[in-house]
Parts: sequence; structure tokens; C-alpha cells
Amino acid sequence: MTHLHFDCFSGISGDMVLGALVDAGLPLTDLARGLKALPADGYRLRARPVRRAGLHATKVDVVVARGYREPLSLRRILRLIGTSRLPAPVKDRARETFERLARAEGLAHRVAAEDVRFHEVGVIDSLVDVVGGILGCHLLGVGRITASAVNLGGGLMESSHGTLPVPGPAVAALARGLPVYSGGPSRELTTPTGLALLRVLAGGFGPLPVMTPSAVGHGAGDADPEGWPNVLRVFIGEAASAGRSDRVVEVETNLDDLSPQAYDLVMDRLFAAGALDVTLTPVIMKQGRPGIVLAALAPPARTEAVADVILKETTSLGVRVREVDRLVLPRRSVSLRTKLGPVRLKVADLGDGRVKAAPEYQDCRRLAERTGRPLRDVMEAAMLAFSKTRSK
Repeated sequence: MTHLHFDCFSGISGDMVLGALVDAGLPLTDLARGLKALPADGYRLRARPVRRAGLHATKVDVVVARGYREPLSLRRILRLIGTSRLPAPVKDRARETFERLARAEGLAHRVAAEDVRFHEVGVIDSLVDVVGGILGCHLLGVGRITASAVNLGGGLMESSHGTLPVPGPAVAALARGLPVYSGGPSRELTTPTGLALLRVLAGGFGPLPVMTPSAVGHGAGDADPEGWPNVLRVFIGEAASAGRSDRVVEVETNLDDLSPQAYDLVMDRLFAAGALDVTLTPVIMKQGRPGIVLAALAPPARTEAVADVILKETTSLGVRVREVDRLVLPRRSVSLRTKLGPVRLKVADLGDGRVKAAPEYQDCRRLAERTGRPLRDVMEAAMLAFSKTRSK
């Protein structure tokens, strides 16, 4: 699977995405030809080499000869995309991008999303930036997209609404739940269009994951601050293992005065709160006291819920929280009928058509209790049924 990683050390904008993809090998002619499926004309794409501080990069401009005379509403933009001949996945992501932009602008200016008029993004060039960025990834055959933390910039900026702090209200709204920071020159580095695109395209955020890059591209922004490489960098290549990487949060605490009878209930409630895994590890604590390290892995969005269970259900006065990367195999659940009854199995894809499977313990336990057969017999029957499906 082709993997693309956005390195947003100098933020992100729509034209930077186009420039980075072209710089990484996307033919401009292919992009321009694909964009003809969009019912919008009066423009042409132009790519030129530029230098930003110490980096050579590509700047892609949308040169507009004949544009719209007034801002476009969300409804009209969605109609343009819906009536296009673009591939279905590109249409879906383009629509989602503009819907996110409308919601962010609505929150920023206290109006309903359908009443937003896109003064900054409703013109031809931004429409092409959004659709072109999504289409470019599609043309490159990208299957997975990740991104670094996003540099939003800092200081103040001038807009049609007056002087605003960086990030502006729309970018601040779009940044909710994402890893962001402020660094570099005192200016806006991330635009609403760029961040909305990133939210739709990226399936995960964090450091550069394990991969084997085959191309690296640099897309330049309009600004050229002295001594600052204002570019978006992309890495394109293959994942270095059969697994896919993601980022989870580990929440853990030390326990030395909780009754072991409570462990089972605590684990059940942690899983109900969204934990992906829970472990109890015996340790020797200070003064030679025996203790337990309770650790739970959780998606970042469930961190507070998992920590809350530990603080409420145990004697702990605090928890340790840290982000960790993991490599996981793509997996699915299948239900099979065995000679003893139905059993679900987790099936993981190893690549090259190879898989490995494991029966769900709770299903096997219920069948063992109902039939009186040993648990081992039920699990073996499940694996035999799975082997038969593979041999057909």
C-alpha cells in the first residue's frame, strides 16, 4: 500500500499541497486533465521551481482569467462537485472538506453553516486547490495518509474582518482535537483550506512513521520569510511492515492497597470506557512492598474517560499518561458455524494473501459451558471451520 506523510513544519495550505504532490512526481498534465471533470473553467495551472530559504520547491499557481463575480455558498459548491465527473471517492472527500470549512466559518462568525459565504475559499483557485489536492492523492494511488503535528504560525494577521490573532477563528475551530503548535516567523502559516484538507485526508497524526520513501516533495507557499523554509514536505513510499501504524495513549498507575477482588470490575469498566487493552503487572515497590502496575491503552479521544475510571474505581491518586506508536495488522471479524455452534474469529491480514486467525474467547467459553465440551475442543473446531473456508 502506498503511504503518504505530510510534514507540516511550516503549516499547510491548498497550493502547498498541490506543489508538494507535483514536486514528488505527480505530472501536472495529469492533474490538469483530471480537473477538467469539474464544471469550472477560466483558469490554468502553472508550476514553477522556487527556493524557500535552503530548500528547492515547486510552487503551483491557479492562474484565473475568468472567475466568479461573488462569493459562493456551500450549497452551490456542493452542487458543482456533485455534478462533476470526478471519481466517487474524490467527490466524497471534496464535499466533506467544504462542509468542514462551512462549519468552522460558521462557528467563527456565529452563523449557520448553510449561511456561510466563502469570501476566502469560494473562488476558482481555492476550489481547484481543494479538489486538486484530493485528486492528486487519488492519481498517485495513495492508500494511507498520515501527518505530523501542524505549525499554525503566530502573531497577528489582517483579514476582511480586521486584525486577528494567528491562528484565525476558522483555523482555530478546525484545529480542535489535532496536535498543533506555534513556531517560526510571526505570520499565518496554516490556512483554513489547508487544515480542512488535512483533516479529511489524514488518518493519523504523529512523527514520521516507519516507511520506505520512494519520493520526497516540497510544495512552496506564497510567502517567503527571510531565513525560513516556507514549504510543505511530503514523503511517499511503502510501509516497512505488514502492519499499519497508529498512535494510542497509555494510561497507567501503581497500586499497592487495592483488593484483588476489584480487578475484574475495574478492567470491565475500563473496556466499557473505550480502552483497547488493559494489563495488570506485579512489581516490587518502595520499601520492598509488592504492588501492581495497572496500564490501559486507549485511543487519544478516550484518554479522559479511561483515566476517570482509574481515579474513581481504584485507590490511585494520579495516573501517568503518554502517547505511544504501535504497528497493528489490518483485521476483521468473521462469524463461522462449527459442529458445536457459531463462533466469531478475529482474522488479521499478513499481506501476500496470508492471514492468521484466533477464535473469540467469550464465544468459545459460552459454547463450552452449553455443550459440556472442553474449551480446547471448541477452539479447535472453530479453527478447523476457518481452515475449510480458506481451502475452498
